[in-house]
Amino acid sequence: MIKNDLFLRALKGEIVERPPVWMMRQAGRYLPEFIAIREKYDFFTRCQTPELASEITVQPIRRYGMDAAILFSDILVIPQAMNIEVEMRPGIGPWLPNPIRTQKDVDAVIIPDIEETLGYVMDAIKLTKEMLNDEIPLIGFAGSPWTILCYCVQGQGSKTFDKAKEFCFTNPMAAHQLLQKITDTTIAYLKEKVKAGVNAVQVFDSWGGMLSPKDYQEFSWQYIQQIIDALYKDAPVIAFGKGCWFALEEMAKSKASALGVDWTITPQMARKLTGNKITLQGNFDPVRLLSPPKEIKKMVKEMIDAFGKDRYIVNLGHGILPHIPLENAGAFIEAVKEYKN
Repeated sequence: MIKNDLFLRALKGEIVERPPVWMMRQAGRYLPEFIAIREKYDFFTRCQTPELASEITVQPIRRYGMDAAILFSDILVIPQAMNIEVEMRPGIGPWLPNPIRTQKDVDAVIIPDIEETLGYVMDAIKLTKEMLNDEIPLIGFAGSPWTILCYCVQGQGSKTFDKAKEFCFTNPMAAHQLLQKITDTTIAYLKEKVKAGVNAVQVFDSWGGMLSPKDYQEFSWQYIQQIIDALYKDAPVIAFGKGCWFALEEMAKSKASALGVDWTITPQMARKLTGNKITLQGNFDPVRLLSPPKEIKKMVKEMIDAFGKDRYIVNLGHGILPHIPLENAGAFIEAVKEYKN
């Protein structure tokens, strides 16, 4: 039994004494102990070495005592497993030397054997579970099929993902084949993660907001929906679409246990669009963590009051930034732990 099950209770919609809190990208680049590891090992070595991944996962928990841990990994381990080369280049970020642009490229993409290609992730989960010792739950995650397609086709990060969109709009048949291959791989991957011991999973649709509401339904949401339908009986699923507030009403009809929201929507509007019937997670602007700690605490309390303490998980509206002062991250977590309505 997990000792602090606040996060899991919030996902079930139970009445809680205070909302749980964790931060997207909490295992990472704002922590000096993470930077010390980063100086010794390159990015994918960190992902692929269970001892390093598990150590990085528990670092923020030791320092701040969040209510959930999220496994240190990356959404791009999926295309790597699918026979798509992915590098992490300093100063550039993800770099795919052979982006997918044609039907022939799509045909060459495989649906892998998860144990064979991503077994190291399952090993990291088992090791992390031992280190957490049932104190708090562990979250596993994957990128949404659309977000993965964005990198596979664009070949790198982008402000517009114009090449990815062009591919979908000019060659929809190949695009849907690729999206389906990514979806099938993601379902198998997340199911293995649950078997290995994660207590919940989150699907990150980081680039969903690049699409119009109509295109979002066609190229993103229907595939996320498949993932939720395949997983919800095994573990709670959180769906997070950055910039996708326009789809919240549709998302709320799914079997997801919670929906993540970013800072571009008010708590009141998010509740209204979701009919006040699903757990919401978010939505503090990560840049707001540069405000003075006292101000952060005040804003966090206001945010909880606005969402309501039940059916709510306190989080950022996207990942924590590298240059956030440790004290400010601490103030964010403390404000939730001190919360009294």
